[in-house]
Amino acid sequence: MQLTALLDTLDEVVQEQTPTIPCRVNDSELWFAESPADVETAKSLCQSCPVRTSCLAGALERREPWGVWGGELFIAGVVVARKRPRGRPRKNEAAA
Repeated sequence: MQLTALLDTLDEVVQEQTPTIPCRVNDSELWFAESPADVETAKSLCQSCPVRTSCLAGALERREPWGVWGGELFIAGVVVARKRPRGRPRKNEAAA
């Protein structure tokens, strides 16, 4: 077997055994989206990620300025619960 073919076969085996990392198989822009709905989608995809805890720990250590890391949203280096939509909030709260 040629070296190139052997390396290709090895690469396929490694890819089959490697767990799926959502931010590597989906559009990376989703983790830095402007839309609150897209941010929530990214956070939900992180929930089943096998490297979620180490991703979050690394982001906290690096003080990531923005984006979804380890299933949490960072804005200005701080973890926040939800991304607010653009624009001003309503003056009067809508009746629930």
